[in-house]
Amino acid sequence: MANHLLFLVLLAVACSCAIASDPSLLQDVCVADKTSPGIHKLVWTHFVSTHWYYEVNLTCMYEYIHAVQVNGFACKDAMDVAVEDFYFSGLDKVGNTSNKQSSAVTPVNVAQIPGLNTMGISMVRIDYAPNGMNPPHTHPRATEILTVLEGSLFVGFVTSNPNNTLITKVLNKGDVFVFPKGLVHFQFNNGTGNAVALAGLSSQNPGVITIANTVFGSKPSIADNIIAKAFQVDKETVDLMQAQF
Repeated sequence: MANHLLFLVLLAVACSCAIASDPSLLQDVCVADKTSPGIHKLVWTHFVSTHWYYEVNLTCMYEYIHAVQVNGFACKDAMDVAVEDFYFSGLDKVGNTSNKQSSAVTPVNVAQIPGLNTMGISMVRIDYAPNGMNPPHTHPRATEILTVLEGSLFVGFVTSNPNNTLITKVLNKGDVFVFPKGLVHFQFNNGTGNAVALAGLSSQNPGVITIANTVFGSKPSIADNIIAKAFQVDKETVDLMQAQF
């Protein structure tokens, strides 16, 4: 009986650990195979252990399925991996800042370099025209570390509720700043010339949620009375803001 109970405890611990975080890499690389729907997924499978006076139900099993990709892409066959899977060219090119924000982001993530799949790292180049900005946004899956290559930037982030403390700094060439994972942050070119920055992110697919676009430009739109109450403004103001997106 003791051995039986120990087995069940160890199995339960293994199950809880398996769903607590991503598994560690078990191979050198897992180059993204964007043509395959197959993926490893942890699924619940009924397991019953019976004894003459008790019954325990446990579930924990890995299964190969063809389904929605939950955490990254399926791995390309190792024999099909090529040097191009780890290479990107063009980060020296100036981004087109002819837009409402007067800025441009050039991403280098798993979409551009398949070899980044499961590696937990990516980067971006950001170009800013004078008075250009990377508007308030968040990266739901990554911390960001940014360094200024040219010009000057006024940057900041806001801590979570209830304090909502604004942390800001003016950065010059060679300065480095960290934006914690998931927090709203921004960069603004406060100089007289163009500015350029490089940023590293702790995910191969960090995601981006631009606050204004999300709140005022969702499809379908969030009801104006809901936004009006949240921002403590009239519905006419909300309608005007939504019309910009």
